[in-house]
Amino acid sequence: MPLTSKSLPEYWDTYKPHKGDGAPSAPAVDSFEWTQYPGHGPGAALLGRPRTALELGSAEGREAVFLARTGVRVTALDLSPAQTARARLWWEGTPGLSFVNAEACEYLSATDETYDAVYSRWGAVWFTDPERLIPLISRRLNPGGVLALSQAEPIEGFYGPQAMYGNGLSGRRLPVLRWSYSPEMWTDLLKRSGLTEIDASVLPAPDPDNVGTLMVRAEAGTAPRTTPKTTPKSAPKSAPKRRR
Repeated sequence: MPLTSKSLPEYWDTYKPHKGDGAPSAPAVDSFEWTQYPGHGPGAALLGRPRTALELGSAEGREAVFLARTGVRVTALDLSPAQTARARLWWEGTPGLSFVNAEACEYLSATDETYDAVYSRWGAVWFTDPERLIPLISRRLNPGGVLALSQAEPIEGFYGPQAMYGNGLSGRRLPVLRWSYSPEMWTDLLKRSGLTEIDASVLPAPDPDNVGTLMVRAEAGTAPRTTPKTTPKSAPKSAPKRRR
């Protein structure tokens, strides 16, 4: 049966649908996964030791729960009302964890919160124009804070926004965009956004013939950010008195 999603939030409502009877059960939370291959990758250590974190595109919330259980105060954000509601059903009451239903750029533009870590695992950073999103993330990172993301490795020579029909070729027309950048392109973008200590590369799959994972990590500068002060204009000097 063709899908009939009319908007991107509706499209993401169908992500990982429940196929059994009754209410869906919560998944096990025993690891922090960056890649599409369980147990493959750096785990939560990639984020350092944050006290606060923001996940962009949290879906069912597994990694956010994992961090919260280690004492991190986590905000888990997702565009989909259904994903947010399901995550709250499973994890509401977890100390230090809150779920927000919002679009990433809108949230980052409106919030006054800052974070020690902002991360996206195959999430919102993959599906949002990074030229718009990354500068907003940079402004919300605390000094020394970490941005980390993962997504599918790019296909060489095919970079920038890539479109697909979210409802399939026989469903309602709904374009869905993903942004594919090379590690070098990510490095340039992050530098232009004021981030440092940049590491962007492709982590090969356990089987080298399979699709790898693009892994990107960067840090905010350690100097506190301050609003530039305007230098007051000097009062005009009076004309020197003539000596008689």
